[in-house]
Amino acid sequence: MQTEPHIQPMQPSKQDPVLCIVGPTGAGKTRLAMSLAEHAQSIGQTIELISMDSALVYRGLDIGSAKPSKVEQAAVIHHLIDILEPTEVYSAARFANDAKRLCKEIRERGNIPVVVGGTMLYWRAWVYGLSPLPPANPKIRARLDEEGKTIGWPAMHQRLARIDPKTAQRLESNDSQRVQRALEVFEVTGKPMSDLLAQSPSEDGRESSTIPDWINLISLEPADRKQLHQNLEKRFDEMLAAGFLDEVRVLRTNPELHADLPAIRSVGYRQAWEHLNEEIDLEQMRYKALAATRQLGKRQLTWLRAITGRKTFDPFNPHEMKAAIEYCKNSL
Repeated sequence: MQTEPHIQPMQPSKQDPVLCIVGPTGAGKTRLAMSLAEHAQSIGQTIELISMDSALVYRGLDIGSAKPSKVEQAAVIHHLIDILEPTEVYSAARFANDAKRLCKEIRERGNIPVVVGGTMLYWRAWVYGLSPLPPANPKIRARLDEEGKTIGWPAMHQRLARIDPKTAQRLESNDSQRVQRALEVFEVTGKPMSDLLAQSPSEDGRESSTIPDWINLISLEPADRKQLHQNLEKRFDEMLAAGFLDEVRVLRTNPELHADLPAIRSVGYRQAWEHLNEEIDLEQMRYKALAATRQLGKRQLTWLRAITGRKTFDPFNPHEMKAAIEYCKNSL
C-alpha cells in the first residue's frame, strides 16, 4: 500500500520565530497581515506572506474564496496563491514542504516570512508533521460519494459510527468530506481512522498542542459568535453581488471539473455548483453555504482552542485589534 512520505516537523531555528496569523474564516486575518506589511515597509523591512488556505491555491477561485485582491497581491508578495488548476489536488503534506522551503528562501533574501490562514490541518502538518494515512482512492471515494447522495450523509455517518465510533463522535453527521474520508480509510486499511490516529496523535490536532518555540502564533478569535455569523452573512451577500455565481459558471465550462474535486468541494463553491446544477434553488444555496461556513468556523475555533500558548485577540474589539497590530509590529 502506497502512502505519502512521512512529514517531519520543522526543526527549531536560531532565528526569530515565524509569525503565524490564524483564526476562523471571516475574522480579519488578511486585514491584520496587510496592516503589518504596510508597517514593515514604513521601517524599511519587507514581509512576504505565505497563504495557509486550502482554497486560495486554486486559479479561478477568487470571489468565493475571499482571495486577496490584485491590488493587495501587488502591494505585498503572496505565496501559495493561484499555484494550481482546480482540477489538481493539494495536500497538507505538500503545504508542509512548501511552507518550510518558503520560510527558508524568504529569510535568505533578508525578508520576513509571515504565515496567514485558517486551514488547520495544514498548520498541523507544517508544525508537528504528519504520519502516513493511505492516500485517496478515487474508486472508493467515488462510490462513497454516490452512496452518500443516495442515502444521505447522516446515514453514512451512522455507518461510520458502527465501525469507528470515536471518529464519528467528533464529526458532524452532515460533514460529508470527513465522513467519506474516515469510511475510505477503513475500507483501504481495514482499521478505524481513530486507531491509526492514536498511533500518530499529532495528526488529529488533539495531543501535540503546545506551540514550538520557532512559532509565534497569533489567533483572532471573536468573542461574539453572533457578530461573526452576521459578518459572514454580509460577506457572502457581497460575494453574490460581486459575481460569485458567474465565477462558478465559468468554472463549469471546464469539462474536467466536477463536484467531487477538492476545489469544487470548497465551502460556497459546492453549494453554488449544486444550485447551477439545478439541485437546489438560490435561497437553499445561500442557506446551505452560510451553514457550511459557520460549521467551518466552528471547526477552526475547536482546533485553535486546543493549542496552548497562542496569543489571542478579539478582531471585533477595536482595542484588542489595535493590540494585535502592535503585538505583531513588536514581533518583527
